[in-house]
Amino acid sequence: MQKKMIEEAKKFAKETLGEDATGHDWYHIERVHRSALHIWEQEKVGDRFIIEMAALLHDIPDEKLNESKEAGEKKLHSFLDSINLDTQTKKHILDIIFSISFKGGNGSALPSIEAAIVQDADRLDAIGAIGIARAFAFGGKKGQSIYDPELTVREQMTVEEYRKGKSSSVHHFYEKLLKLKNRLNTETAKKMAEKRHAFMEQFLTEFHNDWNGKNEIDFN
Repeated sequence: MQKKMIEEAKKFAKETLGEDATGHDWYHIERVHRSALHIWEQEKVGDRFIIEMAALLHDIPDEKLNESKEAGEKKLHSFLDSINLDTQTKKHILDIIFSISFKGGNGSALPSIEAAIVQDADRLDAIGAIGIARAFAFGGKKGQSIYDPELTVREQMTVEEYRKGKSSSVHHFYEKLLKLKNRLNTETAKKMAEKRHAFMEQFLTEFHNDWNGKNEIDFN
């Protein structure tokens, strides 16, 4: 029965997010699902079914991917009701999904070890080579510039400022992505993050060198 529910969740996520152009497409979901399972296998804690379901459905209610916050939540609730989950299991999955978002960086305590694992898997996909690609895909879709040196890095943000404030794709690295390595929950995820974080730092060094003309070669 659980296996069937997982397959239904995969199908629903694929149909709903499909070819999303902001970096929250089905392949993102698939990677988060895979990473969450890897962390669970290494850590040997938590309920595998709960982790899988939350990983597969974590972006369904995201307000930036829906007409409104309410529309996204309704979509998620409708799906969970359609597969006849018991009340306690449904609540556990919902608690995870609604607790793991970054939202400006002012996160509260997570409700369970399952939430910690899913959050780690989601955050791992936001860093490294994939994270770089996703950052610029999202920034472009949102209408942000690649980089604006006139802007300053926002250290503290409300949820509203995080969602709608003026920024650039490169600033997003300093406002969120470079902070994620130190905000992971499990030892497995922390080890996985080391190389990815270092790659982002190297990329940013090269970006700023190119931007400032430090990598130019004089052929004269």
